[in-house]
Amino acid sequence: MTDSTDAKPTDDATKTAEVHAVDELVITKHTLTTAEGELAYTARAGRVVLWQEKVEDDVFRGRKPRAQVAITAYTADDADPTTRPVTFAFNGGPGSASVWLHMGLLGPKRVVMGDAGSLAAPPYGLVDNPESLLAVSDLVFIDPVSTGRSRPVEGQKAKEFHGFTADIESVAEIIRQWVTAEGRWMSPKFLAGESYGTTRAAGLAQLLQEQLGMYLNGLLLISSVLDFSTANFERGGDRAHAMYLPFYAATAWQHGFHAGRSLEEVVEEAREYAARDYPWVLTRGARLTAEERAAAIATLARLTGLSESYIDRADLRIEHWRYFGELLRDRGLSVGRLDSRFTGPAASGIAEHMDADPSMDAILGPYAAAFQHYLHHDLGVRDTGPFHVFGLNVNEQWSYKEFENAPVYVIDRLSRAMRQNPHLAVHFAYGWFDGATPFSAAEDSVAHLQIPEALRDNLEHRYYEAGHMMYVHEPSRVAQSADLADFVRRRSGLATS
Repeated sequence: MTDSTDAKPTDDATKTAEVHAVDELVITKHTLTTAEGELAYTARAGRVVLWQEKVEDDVFRGRKPRAQVAITAYTADDADPTTRPVTFAFNGGPGSASVWLHMGLLGPKRVVMGDAGSLAAPPYGLVDNPESLLAVSDLVFIDPVSTGRSRPVEGQKAKEFHGFTADIESVAEIIRQWVTAEGRWMSPKFLAGESYGTTRAAGLAQLLQEQLGMYLNGLLLISSVLDFSTANFERGGDRAHAMYLPFYAATAWQHGFHAGRSLEEVVEEAREYAARDYPWVLTRGARLTAEERAAAIATLARLTGLSESYIDRADLRIEHWRYFGELLRDRGLSVGRLDSRFTGPAASGIAEHMDADPSMDAILGPYAAAFQHYLHHDLGVRDTGPFHVFGLNVNEQWSYKEFENAPVYVIDRLSRAMRQNPHLAVHFAYGWFDGATPFSAAEDSVAHLQIPEALRDNLEHRYYEAGHMMYVHEPSRVAQSADLADFVRRRSGLATS
């Protein structure tokens, strides 16, 4: 719980701001009751200045500020920095602030919003999080430029930060500055990313190790996407149709299309069909016999919950946005993309696909309200400027120029980081009902990591009966919190309880 008498900026805020080159740093003191007892910790909310070194005609001309990046850091009081782990966390988008991991899973406070079928009404709730990863690791939440309160400085262009390489370079610099200022080079270090944050984490791991010599202990990859071709449904994208099939089967199970069967049984059948028969069927095209096509249509209809007529008209190819609108069309409902356990009323009974994601509709309000209340009330931040949960037009304008004419692909970067540092461990978290980064696509990426067989012991996998943000499902949140804490303990060389 927070001690309200301590939740005020301390007198040394100005001094610390000078050391960190941080704008508007606010320091507050708190305590949290965890399963291991009372934890006293310090919260620091501020904006780290990103600098650019100027060189003209081979002459160093100093540094100029380029942006201010908002961070919220939590550090345990009186801990040994050489043994206390630190985890740097961010979400994805690209273009999302870190509110989701911050207020849903890792941070010392969490939002109470209910769950699919039983959502809480506004203004929602905010409670202590005894399962916070803070019990075993210090935490630094980073909002990339244009998200949250992070902005370019006057005279600088935001779009210069909106691209794959520019993004990982700026986040790496924030991490380097924090580690240096806090004297944490000898601490066990972890990156926690969700969705595109896992893409960022893979690139960061390689960059931090190769360019800065900052070797990591582990990556916490939640709802990972390491190869964007697994979600490419455009021309020639037959691979994506196979990658999504197990997710479709899980979603159909969730909505009552597989009565009498377990989720595991349904998923395993879909996995087997997607691994062998389905890709073969798709590659055959017009060469399929009538009997082969009829058999494929029947199997796909049974697994996905769609009608045989729809599968036939779709030419055996089920695009995910269309699936979300089609599965429960006769009930007047769309199913969620981020979490297909959620449903919402369809805007039109004849629309090609759903008009909005009901799972995003359900979570956006609670998380936006909870974090902004917490930022001002508990952390003492006085800035009343707009907070962008999603940076304006950032996702639409994001540059992938490094992957021109090819899918975004970071399997090679993660592989290189693991080969370079054989102690780097990776924890993968999957949601059965995640339609944004489906578990079977992520599994396929992991299987293609270019690492020695011995290093596969550094990989671990956990599955949860929820979606992309599996922690909105309370049993999954509790289980995932325990899994992440155990991973950090083990990979930091700390004794497990």
